[in-house]
Amino acid sequence: MNLPNKLTVARIILSVVIIIILLFPFYTINIQFPTFYVEEVLIDVKYLIAGFIFLIASLTDFLDGHIARKRGLVTNTGKLLDAIADKVLVNSVLIILATQNQIHAIIPVVIVLRDIIVNAIRMEAASKGKVVAAGGSGKLKTAALMVGIVLIFINNLPFELLEIRVADFLLYFATIMSLVSMVEYYYANKKLIFD
Repeated sequence: MNLPNKLTVARIILSVVIIIILLFPFYTINIQFPTFYVEEVLIDVKYLIAGFIFLIASLTDFLDGHIARKRGLVTNTGKLLDAIADKVLVNSVLIILATQNQIHAIIPVVIVLRDIIVNAIRMEAASKGKVVAAGGSGKLKTAALMVGIVLIFINNLPFELLEIRVADFLLYFATIMSLVSMVEYYYANKKLIFD
């Protein structure tokens, strides 16, 4: 297994750790995460830890692709693992944050629906020998999602002190860009779909 694939597997493992931190009922084993205030903004250490791990996992998303392209280590296994790792990391966190009333439920609904449709288009294209690369709007969506999620974990600091909802803006922007990228995928590949 090459280095980019190891980083991708590490991202999957970190995703599972985040899911456990966010969902495990730690109170049942007498573990209570502390909270503290930054001025008037409440910070939950559980979310702070999950946010830090999410940030590290997000960086591996950039690094694995960069290293694979730079060193000529791009493989079909790597592409598959990378797609799985991205969905496990982002979609699971979005769903959990929605169930915990940290974000609006429309965000994960749209993002997951988009992923299903785009993956179906990619599979259809692959069955006909065409590889569908990620477009600019898809990459912009991913960047906005990653930053927005990190900000949600840290309660939108430092912007919350200025009463500017940057986290919400980024997540809604990413949701809109996910729809844009879905339409782009469709129009770029509709001949393959209906061929």
